[in-house]
Amino acid sequence: MAKKSPNEASPVGQFEQSLEELEQLVEKMEAGDLSLEQSLTAYERGVGLYRQCQQALEQAQLRVRLVSDPAQPEKSEPFESTSNDD
Repeated sequence: MAKKSPNEASPVGQFEQSLEELEQLVEKMEAGDLSLEQSLTAYERGVGLYRQCQQALEQAQLRVRLVSDPAQPEKSEPFESTSNDD
């Protein structure tokens, strides 16, 4: 059985690949050249990729917290949200 590379084993390692694929899906959908069925399939795939990216970012954030203060990671300050939910 083949060993997984570090990029395959962790969502953090897959982040850039998932983000790139998500960007490509968005470009295809914005071009308007997909059928309804293709658009729905692309949308479903995009939601999955988005969730993978979110999970990778959360894991990366946890790793930074652990490195910053390995004795008390729970006392570290959370990162500020950069979302534009207004």
